[in-house]
Amino acid sequence: QVQLVESGGGLVQPGGSLRLSCALSGSIFSFNVMGWYRQAPGKERELVARRTRYGSAIYADSVKGRFTISRDNTNMLYLQMDSLKPEDTAVYYCNADNQYGTHWGQGTQVTVSS
Repeated sequence: QVQLVESGGGLVQPGGSLRLSCALSGSIFSFNVMGWYRQAPGKERELVARRTRYGSAIYADSVKGRFTISRDNTNMLYLQMDSLKPEDTAVYYCNADNQYGTHWGQGTQVTVSS
């Protein structure tokens, strides 16, 4: 059973920063693609950033230049979020694909407000 556990969400003022973390069960090298998605109230879940196990990454246009996806060499996936805007407010989900399918975390709330 693959488990993904997000942390690091919270309340931040516009222009501030947060770093989200996702702990994946097992070796991070067993996952082919890992990423972050978000869902704002009343909206569909959308891709924020995604990277392959080989390091290539893509970002939603709305976060390019502000967010950075990265991982360590154990089992952690990160999303560094800078210059946050109120429209970044959402529940953020960690996502990972391996040979057994697609896996999701429970989500962590990010609220950007003054």
